[in-house]
Amino acid sequence: MSDLPNCPECKSEYTYEDRNLCVCPSCGHEWDKDAATTEVEAVVKDSNGNILHDGDSVTLAKDLKVKGSSTVLKVGTKVKNIRLVDGDHDIDCKIDGFGAMKLKSQFVNKVQ
Repeated sequence: MSDLPNCPECKSEYTYEDRNLCVCPSCGHEWDKDAATTEVEAVVKDSNGNILHDGDSVTLAKDLKVKGSSTVLKVGTKVKNIRLVDGDHDIDCKIDGFGAMKLKSQFVNKVQ
């Protein structure tokens, strides 16, 4: 078995070595095999620059129109127990009286 790392781009396990590079045949990504392969977690910040973590409580910083609905979420609405996810909308949560929702961190303020 090979002790080469999985591709950092597509996570494919079928990487191979070419001189001092690792190559992924699935996506074509090449990287230095001697470079540190530690993954850096993305830091998610609210509209004021405070770092958000899983389980934090936040409030909405502005009125948000809900796509596909005539509902508007009002500024100051408190959201408890957020979960951070990857993607454009980086907060996954449940809003009382509305249900499951994905939010962008730039539209929330952390509750201290």
